[in-house]
Amino acid sequence: MKGRTLKKKKLFLLLACAFLIVIFLLLLLFWMTPKLRMKGKDTLTINLNGVYKEQGAKAIFQGENISDEVKKEGKVNTKKEGTYKITYRVKKGIFETTVTRTVIVKDIEKPKIELVGGDELYLCKDEKFKELGYKATDNADGDITDKVKVKEEKDQVTYVVKDKEGNEKEVKRKLIYKDKTAPVITLTGGEITSTFLNEPYQELGYKAVDNCDADLTAQVIVSGTVDTASLGSYELTYEVEDKAGNKGSVKRTVNVVEHTRKGTIYLTFDDGPKEGTTNVILDILKEEGVKATFFVTNSGPDYLIEREAKEGHTVALHTASHNYQTVYTSVEGYFNDLQIVHDRVARITGLDARIIRFPGGSSNTVSRKYNVGIMSVLTKEVLRRGYRYFDWNLSSGDAGETTIASGVYQNVIHNLSKNRANMVLMHDIKPYTRDALRDIIRYGKNNGYTFEAIGPNTEMVTQRVNN
Repeated sequence: MKGRTLKKKKLFLLLACAFLIVIFLLLLLFWMTPKLRMKGKDTLTINLNGVYKEQGAKAIFQGENISDEVKKEGKVNTKKEGTYKITYRVKKGIFETTVTRTVIVKDIEKPKIELVGGDELYLCKDEKFKELGYKATDNADGDITDKVKVKEEKDQVTYVVKDKEGNEKEVKRKLIYKDKTAPVITLTGGEITSTFLNEPYQELGYKAVDNCDADLTAQVIVSGTVDTASLGSYELTYEVEDKAGNKGSVKRTVNVVEHTRKGTIYLTFDDGPKEGTTNVILDILKEEGVKATFFVTNSGPDYLIEREAKEGHTVALHTASHNYQTVYTSVEGYFNDLQIVHDRVARITGLDARIIRFPGGSSNTVSRKYNVGIMSVLTKEVLRRGYRYFDWNLSSGDAGETTIASGVYQNVIHNLSKNRANMVLMHDIKPYTRDALRDIIRYGKNNGYTFEAIGPNTEMVTQRVNN
């Protein structure tokens, strides 16, 4: 018995030692083997044409961070569907650890449907729905508008589309049978017009149209008055209401102005001021008792603009830069440039100058090079913003036709007329214009002409718009 017991004890001890040795070896193996763990999920699904962001893996060896020793194998092509393997590997001595991430690239994105006119549509009572349009696109299949199925119901329209992978998108357009659109009043002759002092104002006309009630012109109510006995601006309001109670309104500004008197000479000077010419021109005008109009830019000394205003001349605007590309590339560009010279005049004189001249005149065609049709827009927009623009009907030729004083003089006197107001284009930056001015004034006086400066109530002299 004792022998058997002893043998059992020896066997137990041997087994215990073997177990401890195995445990030791396992612990040693664990201690000698680097630990590697992926950051993020083991399996990722990426949308086709999406972006795969590598998250990497973290490695630890005997308590030390050795992530910078991890090697990565494999690539993910998000432009091609498939299953991709990214393997991370780290090695220390004879021991190496690897882990693998599975990346599945497939089309999981739903198509998109865009509804023209939005997802709510107001209709008139008993109005039949008319499709406004829609477009369906998919990240993988591109334009799939032709795959859209449309189902029209009483109060909504449903649009459904599936891509090749079976991803489905559904949107609804709500149909609301209620008139929410105000009538539109269109004014014949535009929102700004002119009439003459002591002459009856003739209404130019208007038309009112409603989306549900059709022609409402007869129901338009006009309020406001135009006193043609007094110079100034007057406002008329046009209002109309449809059966649903929606109101439409528009305003028209009517400027009461004076007829330009026949036989009057308006001396106008562009592009200044300039030392050496403008100051001498002002001396001549003062000595001759004549008032003129100066369309100024951002050039020249401030004191000359101040002098122009103090001596009773009209300080008008010709844009700051006089650069065709700057002012005629866009409507915004024009008004930004105009605002600069407007602010300059206001700073120097305290005046809110509202009389302008377009570089090249309203009839210029050079603006086509920068923006086709811009003059057709600007000639209306300046009026809407409270400006009045003036062209000319007589050119002195000092912008290039002639470069001598006698040429300027002859161009002016040979084209004066007693049968109209004479709006004369000149440039106060030209020495030959300066030198011709006194003779022009004296010719006008000797031949029964009068001289005036453009004022806020002067009838506009304009040319035909060619762009």
